[in-house]
Amino acid sequence: MIPGKELVFCALGGSGEIGMNVNLYGCQGKWLMVDLGMTFGMNEYPGVDLVFADLEFIENERENLLGIVLTHAHEDHIGAVPYFAEDLGVPLYATPFTAKLVAAKLEEAGLLDVVELIVIDDLEQFQIGPFGIRYVPLAHSIAEGNALVIETPYGRIFHTGDWKLDDAPQIGTPATAEELTAIGDEGVLALVCDSTNVFNDKASGSEGEVYEGLLKEVKRHKGKRVLVTTFASNVARLQTLGDVARKTGRRLCVAGRSLDRIISTGQACGYLKKLPEIVDIDEVMDLPRDEVLIIATGGQGEPRAALARISEGSHPIKLEKGDVVLFSSRQIPGNELSIGRIQNRLAEAGVELVTDRQSMIHVSGHPGRPELETLYGWLRPQILLPVHGEIRHMKEQARLGLSCGIPKAVFQKNGDLVRLAPDHPGKFGEVRAGRLVLDGDIITPSDGEAIVMRRRIAYNGVVSVAADRKGNVEVSAMGLPLDEDYAEFVEEARRDVAEALRRVKKGDRESRSEACRLAARRAATRWSGKRPQVQVLLLED
Repeated sequence: MIPGKELVFCALGGSGEIGMNVNLYGCQGKWLMVDLGMTFGMNEYPGVDLVFADLEFIENERENLLGIVLTHAHEDHIGAVPYFAEDLGVPLYATPFTAKLVAAKLEEAGLLDVVELIVIDDLEQFQIGPFGIRYVPLAHSIAEGNALVIETPYGRIFHTGDWKLDDAPQIGTPATAEELTAIGDEGVLALVCDSTNVFNDKASGSEGEVYEGLLKEVKRHKGKRVLVTTFASNVARLQTLGDVARKTGRRLCVAGRSLDRIISTGQACGYLKKLPEIVDIDEVMDLPRDEVLIIATGGQGEPRAALARISEGSHPIKLEKGDVVLFSSRQIPGNELSIGRIQNRLAEAGVELVTDRQSMIHVSGHPGRPELETLYGWLRPQILLPVHGEIRHMKEQARLGLSCGIPKAVFQKNGDLVRLAPDHPGKFGEVRAGRLVLDGDIITPSDGEAIVMRRRIAYNGVVSVAADRKGNVEVSAMGLPLDEDYAEFVEEARRDVAEALRRVKKGDRESRSEACRLAARRAATRWSGKRPQVQVLLLED
């Protein structure tokens, strides 16, 4: 589908889930991509770490794709870049901090000299075909969070990216109310807006408030070793923790390679200049407990991150009874069980846990309802297009926008083609918008045979059958709850399969294989109540 004399929007990821953001704007026969993110594997994809949007639609349109503009450096906005940028074959555009993190990913993938990365180090408009682009800094939980003002022949788009309002952001200088009102005065056709926290009836809060909360908590735990876990990418939080360490007379230590990378990248871009000197991990255990403030990765329960290893006792940093862990981050939905396992191990060891439910030690990087309402008032768009959320989030933001006087709200989800102009805005078609997974070293469809089979095996186990023409049958099983009865099950299943083969002795290979499969599965169901996958090998010699 080549966009004609019109302005079209299509999300391939991020509309219907939180994460994996990939957005397309079409105009005058050309496409512009905003963000190229990923999400992390969940229980529904056994053995998978990374999940991507299926880019088949835009890959088929790659000769009309002009570029990829990156709003900020969170993984759900840039994480897919090293996997797809070479194939898409267009330049990447990013501000300096984001560009440095993207460049590191490209270098690791051996693509630094292959993919063109253009650094936009000012807030002036730049042109990509029919699209005039200007970065607008907004507060978020990472350095250089940006909205985009996208000028087109059919009107102006304000694409928020991830954002919040913060009077004391600690890092960076967000656009002011006056600057955003001025954009509204110039006219905004469509506001394409983050929906993540639309159900929060309070504003997200300020990083300045977090400083006060963390300072209070660390002071409260005199004589104890204090560890704080937070998102590594939250540069403002790292600065806050550096200030807290200095104020409380503690030495700062960081545990986690992603923290090291963010700190070095931030300092190279002019951030974190006032961070205290960092104590090496090998030295920190020799310091008195109350002279240390440790920042560690792993607050989302990641099994290989520093906090998980600390909780297991397999990390150089050790926590003892009476020590304290502050969870200065929110639980991402889906991570509750893995976070709980780490917290239980720490609690069993006598470590005190403090979360954002107990103390003001974290604020979200996304806008609550009051902030959304404020932005609507500043920009006064003709159309609201909710993105970055599950269906319930986007539907709710559409209702909120209409209640605040926005003339039109368009609900869409991944794969929907939405015409914004000319004429009446709304959905006019659909394109493919599935999911891909990184399975080992291979990118494959999330609903492919390997993943589907692995999921079935995980739930029901597997039975293997081998048989020859002479009537010899061997049966084995894995994953069935038959520890004590396994031998009896195998013997009965073997007899059943042999009998089934006798009944279809003169049948073709396919019918004989199916007879074996059904006999083995029926035996397994009788013995275990499970319906396992059955693998059949017929030996013809």
